[in-house]
Amino acid sequence: MPDTRVIAPYITRWSTEATYLGQLTRRPSGRGIAYRDETLGDRDRHGVLWARANSAPEIGRPSFGKIHPARQRRAMRRLLCQVCAKPADQTPDGVLWLLLDHRGDWSGWPDGMGVTEPPICRPCIDVATRHCPALRRGYVVVRSRQYEISGIQGLQFHPGRTGITPGEQVLLDYTDPAVVWTLAHNLVRLLGDCTIVD
Repeated sequence: MPDTRVIAPYITRWSTEATYLGQLTRRPSGRGIAYRDETLGDRDRHGVLWARANSAPEIGRPSFGKIHPARQRRAMRRLLCQVCAKPADQTPDGVLWLLLDHRGDWSGWPDGMGVTEPPICRPCIDVATRHCPALRRGYVVVRSRQYEISGIQGLQFHPGRTGITPGEQVLLDYTDPAVVWTLAHNLVRLLGDCTIVD
């Protein structure tokens, strides 16, 4: 009997998993956003509010291109493979990353680039490059010796007289004052001292 399992990366959101925005409001101080029923686990150690999503991996259909915020954050913090959730490949030459090929963007790319894609392990490179439609446009395997957590990607909100209104998706450093108005969806690492792997 053929294997009919769907191959989906660990960080992929499934059709039965949803993010919730309905309970967002301004903080009592007036500076930033909050959940009406906020708990300690809703913010990271920098005080940034994170998107809530129920966890039901492998139930329903994978929503390719949509990322589960808690699993992405866990994989980035712990340097886990974005596909299988095992430890990413690390050598003295750095941690392994599989990236869309943007070498034409600037000299020295990807040094100085903020990434939202967690790293990868060697066995999952073949799986990802065979099954991921986005990578068909071209990809690069990179080792990075520097990969500090630098910020977040998320939906920025704007204060108004009667509450808050959603704005645009942004990528922000933790030092940016606008992070208090942003609902984080992805953790960002800043790559440096990179080598492109053949």
